[in-house]
Amino acid sequence: MHFMLTTLKAAYVLTTPRPVEPVKGVVETTEETRRRQKWDNDDYIYKGHILNGMSDALFDIHSEALCAKELWDTLELKYITEDASSKKFLVSDFNNYKMEDSRSVTEQYNELLGIYDQFKLHRMNMDESIVVSTIIDKLPLSWKDFKHNLKHQKEELSLVQLASHIRIEESLRAKESDESEKPKGKVEPRQPSVHMVQNKPRN
Repeated sequence: MHFMLTTLKAAYVLTTPRPVEPVKGVVETTEETRRRQKWDNDDYIYKGHILNGMSDALFDIHSEALCAKELWDTLELKYITEDASSKKFLVSDFNNYKMEDSRSVTEQYNELLGIYDQFKLHRMNMDESIVVSTIIDKLPLSWKDFKHNLKHQKEELSLVQLASHIRIEESLRAKESDESEKPKGKVEPRQPSVHMVQNKPRN
């Protein structure tokens, strides 16, 4: 919104006070009148664009703002506070996330990756190697050997490489599980051949 209104050359109303009206009895110049009218028009445009981008519920709350700066400051204060709160929740969600054996590890990995993507949206920069290491630590208890092998690799893993390793491991585990659950084949009693029946000696 700010970028768009900057291109419209209206964003200055946030930082430039409205030109004061002349004292009673003092005649202002045409240039002073023009500047004040331009400021009023640009302020109207700026405020109008912000309100136009709101839902009906928010419009009803903020439509009484006297000027664009008042409206902008109110929104900035509200959402910067909410953003800080959101960041705390994101960090807490990421740190407290625990993977379970009862669910797909790939699916849980993707959930953690979703939280990490939210970090980037909030400009919370975290080194990828730290994220990879943290996710490895969160793998279920039954993946202990897998975790050990990953941690002792000489090369640093990327998130994409980690995802690939997890998918392969989960696929192998699923295959082993299927094979172990297959019922052992029963030996059927051998049926006498037609030739043997036909040549059976009579009593």
